[in-house]
Amino acid sequence: MTMFVDRVVLHLQAGDGGHGCVSIHREKFKPFGGPDGGNGGHGGSVTLVVDPQVHTLLDFHFHPHVKGENGKGGAGSNRDGANGRGLVLKVPNGTVVQTPGGEVLADMVGAGTTFEVARGGRGGRGNASLANARRKAPGFAELGEPGEQLDVVLELKSVADVGLVGFPSAGKSSLISVISAAKPKIADYPFTTLVPNLGVVRVDNHTFTVADVPGLIPGAATGKGLGLEFLRHVERCAVLVHVIDTATLEPGRDPLADIDAIESELSQYGGLADRPRLVALNKIDVPDGRDLAEIVRADLEARGLRVFEVSAATREGLKELMFAMAELVEKARAAAPPAEPTRIVIRPRAVDDTGFTITAEPDGSFTVRGDRPERWVRQTNFDNDEAVGYLADRLARLGVEDKLAKAGANPGDLVRIGEREFDWQPTLYAGVDFVPGNRGTDVRLEEKSSRPSAAERLAARKARRVRPADELGADVTDDEPTAADDLADDLDDEQWASDEK
Repeated sequence: MTMFVDRVVLHLQAGDGGHGCVSIHREKFKPFGGPDGGNGGHGGSVTLVVDPQVHTLLDFHFHPHVKGENGKGGAGSNRDGANGRGLVLKVPNGTVVQTPGGEVLADMVGAGTTFEVARGGRGGRGNASLANARRKAPGFAELGEPGEQLDVVLELKSVADVGLVGFPSAGKSSLISVISAAKPKIADYPFTTLVPNLGVVRVDNHTFTVADVPGLIPGAATGKGLGLEFLRHVERCAVLVHVIDTATLEPGRDPLADIDAIESELSQYGGLADRPRLVALNKIDVPDGRDLAEIVRADLEARGLRVFEVSAATREGLKELMFAMAELVEKARAAAPPAEPTRIVIRPRAVDDTGFTITAEPDGSFTVRGDRPERWVRQTNFDNDEAVGYLADRLARLGVEDKLAKAGANPGDLVRIGEREFDWQPTLYAGVDFVPGNRGTDVRLEEKSSRPSAAERLAARKARRVRPADELGADVTDDEPTAADDLADDLDDEQWASDEK
């Protein structure tokens, strides 16, 4: 059984970026040859592209979860990781990309139209790329950035020149089957057509497409019947044709009432008032149908509508109807603006745009939002003090520290950047010409030791050796240590060594 799927929900996950590498070049006679850690590869993105050979969203109905390939990590000897392979998803012409909340992200019309729906994460830089004149051998590397993860809704709106609208069992499927090569399902009960059918019609030198939209009923614009499921397929049609059943046996039905009901639903749906209309009074091969068509023809023409009496069974009047449709389609194409190639839009950043904002929250905390600060935080390895100090330097140079102070932040206040939370300490000596120490460490983040420094211990030792003048003998000088002083110094050193352990 064939299936027509025109709405799916995709769960997208772009590839993560690879981590940068921390490596030091070593070879014979060169025990320290400098940093040579490579960069991580970028994660694969997910891109949608319009393919004329695809006519339904059926493949995504069965495989709604899509994940891009992750980038590879960097390696030593300046070897960069491979980029993750991006995914290209082929979609039909007329696909609309939306968020679950209904916000339109892209309207994909035209063969070859592309849209990057989920961007892969950036690869982290290795320590070779992070080295500079002051930080000659970084002991850290950047982490790979996670790829974008989101849900999108794909809706297909058929791109057809002519749309056939009408009540169920009006003969739309029969009509499209005889004017084109389409083979829709035809039966003598309502709602036989459950999916839109597209057919290509050729009249002399004119070629256009016709869409058979499933039967509409009163209340379709509010979701009754199959209305909302398929009314969107009428949006892109340049010409609308009312297919009226003149041989119906249902009570209360007549051509004028049918047209009024369908027009009411189209007006409630909106956006279709400017489309030219044609009326096809179908089933005139039935005697009662021909008589009714002749009766209502004058009333319909009085409304300014072009009326054609046709029979899908005997093909009577179809030629005139097809020429009329071709004429209106050519007029619509001539009036349409010429297609323009995709233009690259450059949006320079404003002069006063710092690239981030700071918001004071009701609970007393502060939230920093911005692409660069959030990306830097995601790429920082917080198990490495040198990497944390490097992040502090970057944030200070960007102006985050100054803006936090102007926003009223006090030492110890909670600051959020992305998914991380920090206790703000403005005393951190960041954003200046800081000379790093040992690789992987940062003296600005080290806890101050309770053990005195070597200079302080030397001063204390000399202070113990100084004796008052009344206690000095003739043969003892001020700076000559005694055996008791040496014993005290040895005990003192042993005590500090045990404290350190």
